[in-house]
Amino acid sequence: MYSAGLIFEGGGMRGAYTTGVIDAFLDNDLEFSRCYGVSVGACNAASFLAKQRRRAYRVTTDYIGDKRYCSLRNLLTTGNLFGPEMLYHTIPEKLDPYDYDTFSRYAGILSVVVTNCETGEAEYFHLKNMREEVNVLQASSSLPLLAKPVLINGAEYLDGGVADSIPLQRSIDDGNVKNVIVLTQDITYRKKPMKIVPLLKIFYRKYPHLVDQLATRHLRYNQTLDLLAQEESACRAFVLRPQKPVNIGRVETNKTKLAALYDDGYRDTIARMDDLKAFLEK
Repeated sequence: MYSAGLIFEGGGMRGAYTTGVIDAFLDNDLEFSRCYGVSVGACNAASFLAKQRRRAYRVTTDYIGDKRYCSLRNLLTTGNLFGPEMLYHTIPEKLDPYDYDTFSRYAGILSVVVTNCETGEAEYFHLKNMREEVNVLQASSSLPLLAKPVLINGAEYLDGGVADSIPLQRSIDDGNVKNVIVLTQDITYRKKPMKIVPLLKIFYRKYPHLVDQLATRHLRYNQTLDLLAQEESACRAFVLRPQKPVNIGRVETNKTKLAALYDDGYRDTIARMDDLKAFLEK
């Protein structure tokens, strides 16, 4: 096991790129002492730590046509575009069984990022029992406006990407001198201000700190990209990201596009595997 932080960014269906990276890691028996997951990146991290090759990709693509998985009907009837029961129980417990035992044997720490609706701040849950703590994955993946807040220990939480999209600084603060960061946007990407802030102010009027975080998310995101570039220049960070702009939506239904993105992630990682191992071993 390498003493390093492994960070998975979110990004909805762009996470198909990450699923290819994960399988390249598994094919080369890579293990990390600390993993961080945000939104779909947290779900992908869970499959990686269960060492289930191809599972993260299957979960992303196999159920696209199932209305229980993702549908406007879900949103209108339950307040969740993606069906929590389907994603966090039916799939892992019945349709594509999750290896809870292998995950429980992971000797490192998985930190899942969530955003506290009341404070607007990022919180980091350390998951040890996936069966009992899967609601943390749900909270981390609950997109504003498209999902209801998830109640954990009396507090309401939404998508971890609101407060900390790429928890590089957190990993550094946790003592990780080396970090491997898996992004779902290419190197030219910079986040822009949200245009729907007025709507958010109405919809989340009882959570003003959350609205502030949503309104300033682009600033934190772009600052983290600057930090990442500094760490990479100092040979303390190794970044895997798409080589060209990703032309798919957050809720993509074109399986051909998703398969191509998976292939990109796998191919990019294998091409840089020797460099990655050299980075981790020096």
